[in-house]
Amino acid sequence: MSNSIAIGVAYADPAFQSVQVGTSSVPISISSAGVLNGAYATTSATSGDTRLSYNKLTFSSTGSGETLRAFSVVTGTGAAAAGTINGAHISMEVQGGTISGAANALRATVGGTTASPGGTLAAIQADTNWDSGVTLPGSAAWIRFTESGTAKMSNLLNIPTAMVTATAGTAAKSIKIVASDGTPYWILLATAAS
Repeated sequence: MSNSIAIGVAYADPAFQSVQVGTSSVPISISSAGVLNGAYATTSATSGDTRLSYNKLTFSSTGSGETLRAFSVVTGTGAAAAGTINGAHISMEVQGGTISGAANALRATVGGTTASPGGTLAAIQADTNWDSGVTLPGSAAWIRFTESGTAKMSNLLNIPTAMVTATAGTAAKSIKIVASDGTPYWILLATAAS
């Protein structure tokens, strides 16, 4: 992969406490597809957790932020031709092995030990940030389910039994979903359950 700037650490402090490659005003320029920063490893550990990357950020005051921020920006016309552009692509594959416990492509956990944490808490927050003048296609959605492989998964969700009730009251509201062929459907919602 050819770059207009030589590959290497553009800045590193003497104690090697932080590393920066490129800047927002002078980013590394890439002219061909490939991996800019890669890390490849194998593990034969028989117990315990192996992590290729581990990042922990402790907030000890009133600030905010993230431990990991991934940001993809599109400025070209007709981008993702015959492909996809993703802010993050996280995968888990079983290639010749088997699973005796659980395996997840993404595990999002919210928790803690504070008795009354306050705030608005969620394991996942799905957000949008479109400008007011944007016209979105009819296929735009908060969450999209696709099946890239040949074998198909028949269950949309696997949820705790306590979340499921045998019967529900009269439907008062509905949530719209759209199939991949554009057909709309509605999930009926009741205001009471029994």
